[in-house]
Amino acid sequence: MEFELKDEYIELFKLLKVLDLVDTGAQAKMIVSDGYVLRNGEVELRKRAKIVAGDHLTVGGDVTIDVVAAKKS
Repeated sequence: MEFELKDEYIELFKLLKVLDLVDTGAQAKMIVSDGYVLRNGEVELRKRAKIVAGDHLTVGGDVTIDVVAAKKS
């Protein structure tokens, strides 16, 4: 899936919540702290990591997210 980033960055746990991959922020934080999120091929354990355009995330081994910059209007 693709996520269009409207700001400079989004915190990782908020991104998981916005994309409805989890029901609560607490679940998002647990998924991250348990090592289920890869950011650009590396395990990301920081719940508040600043996700920026160009990042590629894999969640749980089966959900991939490409973060892209918002198109200028």
